[in-house]
Amino acid sequence: MNIIGTVVAAHGRQYRIALPDGKTLLCFPRGKKSELVCGDEVLVEETSDTLGVIHALTSRKTLFYRSDTYKQRLIAANVTQVIVVVATEPAFSEQLITRCIVAAETQGIATLIVLNKCDLHDRLPGAKATLAPFEQLGYRVLPLSARGDGNPLRSFLEGQTSLLIGQSGMGKSTLTNALVPDARAPTREISQALNTGKHTTTHTSLYRLNAASALIDSPGLTEFGLRHLSTDEIGQGFVELRPLLGHCRFRDCRHDREPGCELQAAVTHGRIDARRFAAYRLLCAETA
Repeated sequence: MNIIGTVVAAHGRQYRIALPDGKTLLCFPRGKKSELVCGDEVLVEETSDTLGVIHALTSRKTLFYRSDTYKQRLIAANVTQVIVVVATEPAFSEQLITRCIVAAETQGIATLIVLNKCDLHDRLPGAKATLAPFEQLGYRVLPLSARGDGNPLRSFLEGQTSLLIGQSGMGKSTLTNALVPDARAPTREISQALNTGKHTTTHTSLYRLNAASALIDSPGLTEFGLRHLSTDEIGQGFVELRPLLGHCRFRDCRHDREPGCELQAAVTHGRIDARRFAAYRLLCAETA
């Protein structure tokens, strides 16, 4: 008999699938090609107490992924909230935050920015200043110290399938362990089952918080390409640009030096943050 399960870990062509009764199976897909990720809902046939076969992927509500010139890298599916984790130390990339937000916006996924390691008080003002433009646009910024207390994040997780994403060293795994006390044990179990050795967040893992909430921890990022998006889609990923797009004097305006450009005028008059506009231009140039 087939049953619908959730992908909670993936490595190559081996997947750890959680069933509705809480049991997990190590499963292999039928066929040679598969692109499943954490959060995917799949149709599974249980072949033994520990093994199963994946017969089909159900439709995805959302798919969060990145891409470069050569390939797409899927990260998680059916996510309702992306949590970009940054920290007062080490330094974080404002550009990476922007790219994650654009990817989320184009999928209709909400974004929360967590500022970790706020106990390092001397670094806090600079980090908050970097995040100020995002906060002014309405993006939520939550300061906390995961090593001391991750509980301030709990209320934001309720009823959501949340993806933790960010650069290495920002404290994603520390935050996961603070919120899911038994996360380390399932992680070791999954690593052994997938024959990947000791887990150091080398693959994405999903943890069920309760019946309505889940948390997905992902490996640290160094880059986040958006080559799969068109310039129009990139523009829609910048919430402050949406009302202005399509209102320039020229229909094919590239928002560079053309006369009558609404975006350039908004930057000149301070209605759009110059750093955000520069990030938009960079992403459009990469796509072009």
